[in-house]
Amino acid sequence: MTVVVKDSNGAALKDGDSVTLIKDLKVKGSSVVLKRGTMIKNIRLTDDPAEIECRAEKVKDLVLRTEFVKKA
Repeated sequence: MTVVVKDSNGAALKDGDSVTLIKDLKVKGSSVVLKRGTMIKNIRLTDDPAEIECRAEKVKDLVLRTEFVKKA
């Protein structure tokens, strides 16, 4: 059974897609804030359909909730 991962607008996501943040997000454990509109490239899907793994400009190995991103 394949898990369908969807962004905040309901568009299906897959490995390697690019997404854009729809909200300013504070990164736990650091003072970094990822701004709304930040483009994140080359995402990786996880076993949890509500989360994706990615790398942002200043943060490596970041896990984002899909409710805060939209497909670019």
